[in-house]
Amino acid sequence: MRGLRLLLSAAVSASLLASVDAGQKQKPLPDRLPGTLALDSDREPLTFNYSTLNPDESNWIALYRASAGPVGEANAPPSLAWEYARERQGSVHLAVNETADLAPGEYQAYFLAQNGYHWLARPVNVMLAGHSVNVDSDLHFPVDHATLHNARQLEQYSARVDGLLLGQASAGASFQKLDGASWVRVDANGTVSGMPGILAPRRSQVVVQATADTGARTTIHLTIPVRRVHQGLVRDLRILSMNLWHGGTQVRDYHEKQLRFILDSGADILGLQETTSDHATRLGRALGWYHWQSGKSVGVVSRYPIVEEYGEITRAGGVRIDLDSGRAGIVPSQQLNFWTIHAGAYPYGPYGFCFDNLTAEQVLENEAQSGRIPQVKKTLAGIQGQLADAQSVPVAFTGDFNAPSHLDWVEAAREQNCGVAGFEWPTSVLMAENGLVDSFRVAHPDPALDPGNTWSPILPRHDGVTGPPEPQDRIDFIYHKGALHVVDSRRLVAGTPSPVPNHAGNEWTSDHAAVLTHFRVQ
Repeated sequence: MRGLRLLLSAAVSASLLASVDAGQKQKPLPDRLPGTLALDSDREPLTFNYSTLNPDESNWIALYRASAGPVGEANAPPSLAWEYARERQGSVHLAVNETADLAPGEYQAYFLAQNGYHWLARPVNVMLAGHSVNVDSDLHFPVDHATLHNARQLEQYSARVDGLLLGQASAGASFQKLDGASWVRVDANGTVSGMPGILAPRRSQVVVQATADTGARTTIHLTIPVRRVHQGLVRDLRILSMNLWHGGTQVRDYHEKQLRFILDSGADILGLQETTSDHATRLGRALGWYHWQSGKSVGVVSRYPIVEEYGEITRAGGVRIDLDSGRAGIVPSQQLNFWTIHAGAYPYGPYGFCFDNLTAEQVLENEAQSGRIPQVKKTLAGIQGQLADAQSVPVAFTGDFNAPSHLDWVEAAREQNCGVAGFEWPTSVLMAENGLVDSFRVAHPDPALDPGNTWSPILPRHDGVTGPPEPQDRIDFIYHKGALHVVDSRRLVAGTPSPVPNHAGNEWTSDHAAVLTHFRVQ
């Protein structure tokens, strides 16, 4: 069953018990029943744990639509799925026939005695969500669950999810709310909106169903973090730097795989490289986020509004992001200057040491020849005012620098760096000299223990699966300056990528690993 997902289980409510047809004979239930039944949310969907004081070979567990089961222990129509539960205690998985029309919604599971309808435990409510079980349709979301951008009490909120809907039947689909926080509404065009009140859940949930013209349905479970009225809108900020590798086009189904990775990562702002002409725009539109695409190969995608575009400086580009417009007299505004760069690739410095036996002076000459040094110098010169004002408006600077860091080529890591230590890679030195801090090395200060290599998860050898071992280095970075505190930083890939030339089916769509840093906004 494709993507069937369980959201909720609870003891059956009095309202459900009362909804049985008036003509259906009921008998009073004992205060205590001789068993228990509970959904096991950590195992395969529709797996239940049970126990009973009256074990029997013919005890059974069955799934019914809400209020259609043996309410009041009366006879019931055929169940949607059932299995024997013969032991004193154990677990049972209910395998639902995929041809059954299990629309997202509420169902009930019963633990029943001896092939009959006598209750051994209180029924359990089960909310089915996730992808529709209509397996003939390709209508689906890339994930079962997604977290939207933050809301704040007593402020209007709006987000879009229509761009996340995938499949040939997605064009013209309509959206509706199936369940969730009372303050949230869902419009037919996929807009999620409302105003959370003082009592709104801190992590408000909503289940959204999309319905295609063909009748195919699918759902997604959304979480909206709600900040209190006196709090800043963004306390935890997650920034992702990712080289898309020709936009992702070297891997099949790259669009869906990229969306799945981004949503699962929890990133708030993306600094992207190798976007060619439009891939930042493509991802921004699909995510329903703000976006800026350079005329070259970098782009920015953000959950929060991009309020100014600084344009390009050599191979870098930048924007100003409004993290929080503030509340007069209560919460100050909070903005972020954000830059990303895709520095020149060739000649690639580590090859000089690892393959060509060049001296340090010769490698430095190659660094200048690559264009990386002047590109970084010119970009830093162009943002000196922002760097000077970083205590008021923090600066984040992401990118594929196509060069390692001097913080990694130290004595303790000599063996993993082709026998070289103490080499001052110019681009990382320039960043440090301008007060920009390498967030990954803040979180992982020992390069021998945590190398964090981003080049390359699909090139273990120089030609993929042949040739000499490829030098593995950390060449993708998230730098910062100002009131941003590093909570954690991680190197990320999706799945276990196969090396070149067997990469086309990878879940991971790049030849670089990504970097994600979790900042606490001060």
